[in-house]
Amino acid sequence: MEFTLGELFSGPGGLSHGAMNVNFNHNNEQFNIRHGWANDFHKDSCETYKQNIDGANDDNVFFGDVKELNIDALPFIDAFAYGFPCNDFSLVGEQLGFNGKFGPLYSYGINVINRFNPHFFVAENVGGITSANEGKSFKKILHDLENSGENGYNLTINLYRSEKYGIPQTRHRIIIVGIRKDHDLLFQVPAPTTPNQENYRTSREALEIPPIPLNALNNERTRQSAKVIERLSYINPGENVWKEGLPKHLQLNVKGAKLSQIYKKLHPDKPSYTITGSGGGGTHGYHYAENRALTNRERARIQTFPDDYLFLGSKESVRKQIGMAVPPVLSKIVFESILRTFAGINYAHVEPSYAYENR
Repeated sequence: MEFTLGELFSGPGGLSHGAMNVNFNHNNEQFNIRHGWANDFHKDSCETYKQNIDGANDDNVFFGDVKELNIDALPFIDAFAYGFPCNDFSLVGEQLGFNGKFGPLYSYGINVINRFNPHFFVAENVGGITSANEGKSFKKILHDLENSGENGYNLTINLYRSEKYGIPQTRHRIIIVGIRKDHDLLFQVPAPTTPNQENYRTSREALEIPPIPLNALNNERTRQSAKVIERLSYINPGENVWKEGLPKHLQLNVKGAKLSQIYKKLHPDKPSYTITGSGGGGTHGYHYAENRALTNRERARIQTFPDDYLFLGSKESVRKQIGMAVPPVLSKIVFESILRTFAGINYAHVEPSYAYENR
């Protein structure tokens, strides 16, 4: 059973790379996912996607605003994925929800589902989406997703803690899996592969096993100022700029909330904190053993992209692409579990973190 995947807000292809690495045979039937089409409004992300995703090219990767995408003219798909923009649902932001610029963009995914009636869909967002607008936004999104398409969908909603799935990063994301109701199937949340803290994959393992060659793709180092290097020299692994005892001339004069990730070094024996795609000085992620920001290849390692995954664009553009992506390893786990559901193969699973009664 081969599914053809369409994707909105595709970014550099983290979701797709994981999905298209799923391929298994069951009862003499092959189960896999192939690329159908993708759309993103970030030009470099589209170029990266075409560079790395098998079957992606100028004819099926559409650069441009989703609001101007002609959904009726898109090629056939029977599976769909989208990580709709999370800016207005993030806990770091103001949680504007539907009142923000990005909140309503989830509805374009609904339009795709209504158009193609896919066998299943995957929707991804930040954990803060569940509490935006006192939870009303999320309930509206779930209602619309459940009742989309010709038959409606059975939904399974879970907050995935990436460190529990072998990703060397504490990246927590809501993933909604919907399977068309006429299939009479309900997706089960795959059990964590590294459930215990002592088994978490660490920053050191991500960056040193195997070592990253100096000439690796996207591995250019950031030129740090003397002051930043001096500041970092006082910060121990796992600490940030707000540590006690930092000389006054190296302290930051910042009013308001003291974000914990500002000039925070990774801890070599723990997963990385969340790799982000934007932010000014002090938000780039910092090496545990060297007084410098991470390279993009190091960020990509933490996000579980393979070393031969070439990101196109400027260094800051690549940083954005990596930080906004879904870790391919987590994507593969989710999509493989979906295909196992369709194949009727039992797998270890846990109860979803978000209770939702499918009507």
